[in-house]
Order: sequence, then C-alpha cells, then structure tokens
Amino acid sequence: MTTPRLQNKVAIVTGGASGIGEACSRIFVREGAKVIISDIDATKGNALEAELTPDAVFFNHDVTQEAAWDDAVEIAESKWGRLDIVVNNAGMSGAKGRTVVEDVILDDWNDVFAVNSTAIMLGTRAGIRAMKKVGGGSVINVSSIFGIVGSKAGAPYHASKGAARIFSKAAAVQYAPDNIRVNAVCPGFTDTPMTTDIHGVKEIRDYREGMTPMGRLGLPDDIAYGCLYLASDESSWVTGTELVIDGGETAW
Repeated sequence: MTTPRLQNKVAIVTGGASGIGEACSRIFVREGAKVIISDIDATKGNALEAELTPDAVFFNHDVTQEAAWDDAVEIAESKWGRLDIVVNNAGMSGAKGRTVVEDVILDDWNDVFAVNSTAIMLGTRAGIRAMKKVGGGSVINVSSIFGIVGSKAGAPYHASKGAARIFSKAAAVQYAPDNIRVNAVCPGFTDTPMTTDIHGVKEIRDYREGMTPMGRLGLPDDIAYGCLYLASDESSWVTGTELVIDGGETAW
C-alpha cells in the first residue's frame, strides 16, 4: 500500500471549512494529516469536523487577530504535539462596485489587506515559530493570479494578493536555513462560495471561461492538489516560488 503523502503531519488550514480550504482539509486528512479547520463559519466548520473526526478539529478563528493565532498553534501542539503545515487560504474579494483606484475607500482597502495580507503574515509567523521546534515545515500562502497581473477592477484585491506573494518570497529566503519552506499558490478563476455570485452571471462566466485556454473554470480540488504537493516532502527543494494554477490564463 502506498504511504499517505502527509503521514504524521499536522496542518492548520485557514478558511478551511469552505471552497479551496475545505478541499485542502479533506485531501490533507485523506493523505494522512491531522488538520485544524480554521474558519469563522461555525456551522460549516462543525459539520466538516464531524465528518472528518478524529483527524480534524474545528477552530472558530478570526485570522486577523494576533492572539487567535497563538490559540490555533496551541491547539495543534496540545492535541497532536507539533505543527508542520500552515495553509493561509482565508481571503476576501473586497467591496463590490468600488474597485478602481479613484473610488477606493480607505476602510475597504484596510479590510481587504487585513485578511489577504496581514493575516498571512500572522499565520506565517506563527507557523515558523512552531515549525522551528520540529526541524522544519511548509507554509503555503494562497495568493492569486491577480497578485501577478492587473485588471480593470479590484485594485485593493490585486495589491493585497501581490503583497502576499512577495512576502512569501522574503520569508522563504529568511527561513530556508531552518528547513522551513514558504511558497505562494496563485489560483486563476475558480468556482468557490466566494465567487458564486459573480460566476452565476452568464456573461461573466462565459467571458472568464473564454479567457482560460483550458476552457473551464477551476475547481477547489484543482488548487488543493497544488497545496498538497507543497505541503508534502515531495517539494522538499521548493521554496520562495509561486505555483500558478489557472488553466493557462496567464500564459496568453
């Protein structure tokens, strides 16, 4: 029998009860990991915990709060003795209708950065501190293709995801001597609960599918399997990079 790819590893997955995060939680457990399902949606989180128990526990987690990260790590270490993987997946798209630069409201900008950038720093920092105790680990920060390229809208989102991507490179360089790898995953247009409203508009869906050479939008599993690779020892010499999973969109 093939050894599970994450056997004996412990992970925190933020936004872990829905969309890409839920897919990561499920796949990680299937591949042998123990998982802290970090999310603010208690209904979904508790339901997923019940399904994946005893290999996963739900933690009602506001990722923008510094002290909450200490609590998340404490749960992992007290229950399973270690922390090997952090997937900083929780994110937000920002205010609808105020996405070009001259219309951006500062509070909206700060809200987007709190979740998409600052929380990634907090999660990476917490993960590094714990991973040093066990001789290494993997931090996976979910950015976006819109952290690489621009578009006609979404200025706060672009900036926050770009910050997450380049922050990952800085952390990778700093902690490579500790055998801690830090990488970014950059999804293209993906069907998740966060995109249900916009992808439910036929004109937008058709346009985005037309922009994607493979002719379809991504599924949460498409992204989660990339995270699985970066979480596993198969990627032991991979750090400071971004894994673009976009059906070829940025290859045009």
